[in-house]
Amino acid sequence: MKRTALIVALLSPAAPAAGDPAFSVPIDCTLGETCHIQQYTDLDPGPGATDYTCGPLSYDGHKGTDFALPTLKEMQAGVDVLAAAPGTVTAVRDGMSDVAATPETAATIAGRECGNGVVVSHGDGWETQYCHLKRGSVAVEPGRQVDAKSVLGQVGLSGDTQFPHVHLSVRHEDAVVDPFAPDADATCGTSGRTLWEDPPLYASGGLIDAGFAAGIPDYAQVKAGEAGSDTLSATAPALVVWGYAFGSRTGDEMILRIDGPEGEVIAERVPLDKTQAQLFRAVGRRTPPEGWTPGTYSGEVRLMRDGQEIDRRSVDLTVSAQ
Repeated sequence: MKRTALIVALLSPAAPAAGDPAFSVPIDCTLGETCHIQQYTDLDPGPGATDYTCGPLSYDGHKGTDFALPTLKEMQAGVDVLAAAPGTVTAVRDGMSDVAATPETAATIAGRECGNGVVVSHGDGWETQYCHLKRGSVAVEPGRQVDAKSVLGQVGLSGDTQFPHVHLSVRHEDAVVDPFAPDADATCGTSGRTLWEDPPLYASGGLIDAGFAAGIPDYAQVKAGEAGSDTLSATAPALVVWGYAFGSRTGDEMILRIDGPEGEVIAERVPLDKTQAQLFRAVGRRTPPEGWTPGTYSGEVRLMRDGQEIDRRSVDLTVSAQ
């Protein structure tokens, strides 16, 4: 899979001022490539939700930043959660299962919504909390001194979550602080000051994954990282390309295209009619009676907003005669 255009960065915030804590990204991945920020701290004091740019990448009452992996496959392979700054571990929890939360599991996780997690004190009333770690991965204990980027555990799916990620909460004197906008004071918009040592660029949405399949895949397969195929038979039931995205807004479009040895197979613009945290779309064609021409097929998925491309993924497929 090739990513030919990175997610558009809308803001480039400044690093911390002198005397502020300076945090590093709490996950061992490359933002915009092997992970992304799915949701930010909610700065709306009412029943609505808004991130620090006044955008919709949050939900009501969200108290941190979610650094997400593309699929369960990466989680199972193992991705480290890292301490955001030097400090002392004050609390840990391990042993909770890595299972996506449902209404039926709400009672069993009540009071433990963070799942498996770690709390680190950084002095002067500052602390960070790391949630949803993989069961059995927590690598520290209370009283342990850690450096910035020390391994605390691995990204998991424990607690109240629907996708593999580490939720980072920053608190000062027990009050939640958005590290992207510590001066926001319950309103969106920012002075430009952050608490990040190297401030992550804001991405308003993007593509998480894309692939080929012999039919419309099940959404659970997409989220698990099991929906894509590198090879298909010329007599497969259909030829489908799909895109998995985050941060869609009403009015966005996903453009999906397949080209083969004999030219264009299909190209469609799919309207996205509502704001969604995550979604997937797919287009394709049934296999003709004579089958597909063997050879290399290319797929392209583009996410569009207001007529501008904000992300693109390209994938290749080999169609064999058998």
